[in-house]
Amino acid sequence: MRDLDQIQLRAAYARSAAGFDTTDFLCAETRARLLERLGLVTLEPTAILDLGGGTGAGVRELQKRYPEATVVNLDWAPAMLRLAPGQNRVCANAQQLPFADASFDLVTANLSLPGCDLPENVFAEAQRVLRSPGLLLFNTLGPDTLKEVRKAWAGVDPRPRVHDFVDMHNVGDALVQAGFREPVMDVDKLTITYQAIDRLLADLRSLAATNRHPERPRGLTPPSLWARFLAAADSRRNAAGALPVTVELITGQAWTGPAARGVQMADGIAAFPVERLRGGRPPSQ
Repeated sequence: MRDLDQIQLRAAYARSAAGFDTTDFLCAETRARLLERLGLVTLEPTAILDLGGGTGAGVRELQKRYPEATVVNLDWAPAMLRLAPGQNRVCANAQQLPFADASFDLVTANLSLPGCDLPENVFAEAQRVLRSPGLLLFNTLGPDTLKEVRKAWAGVDPRPRVHDFVDMHNVGDALVQAGFREPVMDVDKLTITYQAIDRLLADLRSLAATNRHPERPRGLTPPSLWARFLAAADSRRNAAGALPVTVELITGQAWTGPAARGVQMADGIAAFPVERLRGGRPPSQ
């Protein structure tokens, strides 16, 4: 993966912080899907770390679910953390966590990985700070995300106009290399429809989700090139006249600690012991 422009990314988060909570419909949806999975695992954490917690919406949900636990909101954008008063807030990079080994029982990350240069570094740090057993629960975006916008630009400008996203198999490999056990990965395709391109671009800017590729074009787009892009995008509208925009949502979970018996991986499907499921019982001997 090419290095992302981290300075530009941090500035984008600073600009979007004030209105983030009112426009993060996608983050809210993915966060709800992510945290719903906690109901399927046996885990009573006393210390939780939310990576890229931003304005603290995820921390508030985790605190409701685990009222006795200490929940830490980690984000590297001070402007975001200032909007999460009353929380345990830490401003730091998820690729270099300022915590001792074995400090947490649960680490969560809702759409924070796309902003990291090397997801494998995040996984290695999460593995280090998790106790045994401990759970990493995260989601990220796959390469089909914004494919309609990418294709529209590809026909008029060969330069990278859309952020690159990591393939699910590479994410899974990075988990294993970091020492995690029992990785479970799956993909959902979400579709958001827009009547106006300007509305889509406004949403992306409000979420600090604009292009961060280091080789992206700099400066203003010439009007003639912009007109060609709009024409290419319009050609991709559906029968109702709306532009469909794909979001490829990759969700993963993995455990620290000794490998559980019976773990099998085949055709992208993971099988793991029933005792990992809430309310489950191990088979009789």
